[in-house]
This record gives sequence, structure tokens and C-alpha cells, in this order.
Amino acid sequence: MFVDQVKVFIKAGNGGDGIVSFRHEKYVAYGGPFGGDGGRGGDVIFEADPGMTTLLDLRYHRKLIAQNGEKGKNKRMHGANGESRVVKVPLGTLVKRLDNGAIVADLTEPFQQQVVAKGGRGGRGNCHFKSARNTAPKYAESGREGEEYEAIVELKVLADVGLVGFPSVGKSTFLEAVTRAKPEIGDYPFTTITPNVGVVQTQDGRSFILADLPGLIEGASQGKGLGHQFLKHIERCRVIIHVLDMGGEEGRDPVEDYRVINEELKNYHLRLMERPQIVVANKMDLENAQENLARFKAAYPDVPVYETTTIIHEGLDPVLRKAADLLATTPAFPLEAEDGKETGVVYKFEEKKKDVEITELAPHVWEIRGPKIEKAFDIKKLNTEEDYYLFANRMRYMGVDKMLRDAGVQDGDTVRLDGFEFEFIEN
Repeated sequence: MFVDQVKVFIKAGNGGDGIVSFRHEKYVAYGGPFGGDGGRGGDVIFEADPGMTTLLDLRYHRKLIAQNGEKGKNKRMHGANGESRVVKVPLGTLVKRLDNGAIVADLTEPFQQQVVAKGGRGGRGNCHFKSARNTAPKYAESGREGEEYEAIVELKVLADVGLVGFPSVGKSTFLEAVTRAKPEIGDYPFTTITPNVGVVQTQDGRSFILADLPGLIEGASQGKGLGHQFLKHIERCRVIIHVLDMGGEEGRDPVEDYRVINEELKNYHLRLMERPQIVVANKMDLENAQENLARFKAAYPDVPVYETTTIIHEGLDPVLRKAADLLATTPAFPLEAEDGKETGVVYKFEEKKKDVEITELAPHVWEIRGPKIEKAFDIKKLNTEEDYYLFANRMRYMGVDKMLRDAGVQDGDTVRLDGFEFEFIEN
């Protein structure tokens, strides 16, 4: 089964917590803090595997979760780091965040690896917080959470040359004739519903990858027929071979077909018409082929046409030599976003959300929220007076005290945070 798009959940490992511990050896006076650091959470890594051709494995394993780091140990021993999750995917795989569409991985080289979610840092043990004023700290840091998000994993066939054209014009027969690929061939439209790929070897020793892509119809750029399922696979091709049924075997007009297909390529958002195109007049053994070819040349006098009869392997070598020549001078076309801007393994710009927001719920009752402060607050870690002291210092360091005063919070007001209430006291 050919699977070229899967929605997955990606979760890197959380960092392990640091621990609170003290030395207790009999002959070590004032032993002091001895708690170790937590281990780092594992990453989620995608790796391009040349032996894979489909995303079928991900269809049955949609949750990609790396291992958490272990907690720190006594005697300042570091907790074990979490094991990274390595996900093998075919060449040409693209990973995009579902929330903002950002491309986080584009795997085009064999065995290329890309970290798509970083594991959380481990928390520090209490041995790091010893100072002249506090020689026996009773608090330690919690581990940071690993990155997590939903993503679309998409396969875009990695081929140098792509065959395009209406259904039943002979693309699959062309591929079978010039490679060892065995695509399904039939006398009905849309015989090919998934891309087929083969390696072409020209008579002068050059080689390239050729893809037979599912047939286009009018309106494909708006999603009709196989629509974008087809067009996304041509995005990586540097040269296009446009196959026409010059004999009009299916009752089609090759002149009109050429116009319609090029219009669909033009309307798609990835500059497909900028790629060099080789026009192949196929089925030249049919009765009306010469008449239709003359009409085509009259309509498009500046377009070179290569006459072939793929079923008997006639006229194919000049097409292959021309494709190899164009590949030698045509650079790779970068993938683009729908807004026309080039994309890479970067995040798109987004307006940064406020780290801390303060809202007045009622007179003298305030609520404070935000991802930064919610990460810093963990009620399970507030067990001792020192824990509260550390949390208060962290709020002061983050500027939360000043933000509350600027918002109008007064001495004695109630401040709510994550379902808990605190009293604001001016020093």
C-alpha cells in the first residue's frame, strides 16, 4: 500500500528531576548537599532511509514519543539520559507542524537526520544551590518538558524527471520501456493512482530517476481528480516530460490537452512552469497522429516535439538524452509555501504570545496566566518554606512583581494562579 501522508503526534522526552539529598558519612562533618542532576530527555529524530518507499509504518505508529530522562541520584550521580526515538522515513519526506504549517524537516539525502523535537533539560540537584548564606539547600530543579506537537508527515517523490499528461496517454508504458519498473498498465483511465519510480540509463552512460505520476485532469490545481495528490509529487522534479496522445485514441484533442495541462501546472503554487519541459508526441502509429501533429506544430511553432511510439520502444532514446542534458544544467527548485516564499528547515514567523497576562476578575481579585509562569509554578514542588522562597525569588527575577504593581494590584489583594490563590504582600 502506498501511503504518502500521515498525521502523527510527536513528543520528546521530559528531563529528569534533580533530587534533594545530603551526605551522611560518619566522619564527614557538615556533609552538605549531595543530590544529583536529572537526565536529559530523548529527542525525536527523523532519518531518511533509501530502502523505504512509503509512509505505511507511520500509519500504524502515529505516536512518536522519546524516552524521559531519569531522576538524579544520591552522591551527585547524574540520572540517565532518555533514549532518542529515531524514525526512519523514505527520501523526500517533509515534516510540517500542524499548528502553524512550519517545515521542521526536509529529508532529501540518504541517511540524513533531523531533530524534529528536542528533549527537555534535566533539573539540577540541590548540590548546585549551596551558598555561603544557605549551606544546606532543601530544594532542587524540576526537569523541563520536551517539545510536543502534532505534525503532518508528507512524502514527495524524490525524482529528477517527472512524466505528466492526461490519463491513458502512455506514461506508464514509457516508464516500463526505459526502466525496469513494472507499473500497472491498462486500457482505462487512472490506471496509475500512485507514483511509480525507476532508474533510467541512457546509451551514453548517464542515469537519472524517472517518476510516472498519476494522470492530471482539468481543475487538478483546485483539487479535482487526484488533484494535489498528484501535483505535490512533481514539486521536486527538475525536468518535466509532457506526454501527449497524438493519435487521439481516447477521443481527446492533443492541442487542447497541452494547453489544459500547462494551465494546471501554472496554477499550482510551486513555479512548475519554470522547469524545462520536453514534449513527447506519443502513439504516432495511429491513423490521425500525423494530422494532429501538424495542427500542434501550427499552434505551438516554438515548441520542439519528440515523436515516439512507446509500445514498440520507438523514438525513446532522443527523449532520454535531452532529459539528461537538461538535468546537467538545471538546478534544484526549492520548495515553497503557499504564500510563494521559499521554505527551509525553519519555523515560520508568528506573533509571540505574551509570557504573562494579568486580568482583574473582580475588585481586588486578579488572575495571572501565561506559558512561562505556568511552567515555573508546580504545586507539587512547593513542600517546604525554602521551596516557596525559591518560587518567590523566581517570580521576582521574571519581573512578575513589577507587572502586578503596574497592573494595579495592591497590598492584600488576591492573586490566582493555576487554580490556587495567593495574597499579594508589599515588602
